[in-house]
Amino acid sequence: MGLMSGRKGLVLGIANDRSIAWAITEWLHREGAEIGFTHLPDTGDRPKNQNKVAKLVEPLGAKFLMPCDVCNDSHIEAVMTRAGETFGRIDFLVHSVAFAPPDDLTGPTYACSRKGFGLAMEISAYSLLAVAGAAKKQQILSDSASLLTLTYFGGEEVIPGYNLMGICKAALECGVRYLASELGPDGVRVNAISAGPVRTISAMGVGDFKQMRDLYEGVAPLRRNITADEVGKAGLFLLSDLASGITGEVLHVDCGFSTMGAPPADFAKGSVAAV
Repeated sequence: MGLMSGRKGLVLGIANDRSIAWAITEWLHREGAEIGFTHLPDTGDRPKNQNKVAKLVEPLGAKFLMPCDVCNDSHIEAVMTRAGETFGRIDFLVHSVAFAPPDDLTGPTYACSRKGFGLAMEISAYSLLAVAGAAKKQQILSDSASLLTLTYFGGEEVIPGYNLMGICKAALECGVRYLASELGPDGVRVNAISAGPVRTISAMGVGDFKQMRDLYEGVAPLRRNITADEVGKAGLFLLSDLASGITGEVLHVDCGFSTMGAPPADFAKGSVAAV
């Protein structure tokens, strides 16, 4: 019997096999979970997004796969209705959704447009509140359900190149804490994983991504970057009963990078003087 045997839930935000949501999904499936999925809505006659995600999740026995635009409340409500019809109640929900217009993301934060800022915040931060609220309203969360979202250290400290998305992640992490407080009396847990740099579609939109990866290899205590699989295992932990006493937390899976206040002595030639 697997760690998630008999447990049912939703995964929102798989884009392809490099998505962190996919790495989490693989571990959930391996441990016996039953899962419903969403994909980005397709435009035109070609179901490109649907087909891409279907190729991944159908071999896992996906209970359903449907489009979801998190800017559209009717889409979110439809997903929760389908989850209720399929599962009755759900035990977990993975929220792996973020976006910012490239022109607003790659430039300095003071130059981002009002419209771009609003869209980035709506998709990257508000969508977690919208999804949790819809699940609560439709009463499909079990009394030990676990909600999980994905963030990054740029929401806590300045990471050059992360820019507007750092502001969005700060709001997302604050949302995790408020949701944990509000849903806690129902037995529902809400947490986030702050993953180190992983080569996903979203990450490739961030400026200086290669430089960011190189920095982690030199500064992190483990002197390497994480793998998507390591985030997947951490996600499984937080969604399972092994983390039954953990809520409102941001778990850093970054080889220790976030613990460092300055580069280590071997980061570059010479030594780093302590101040």
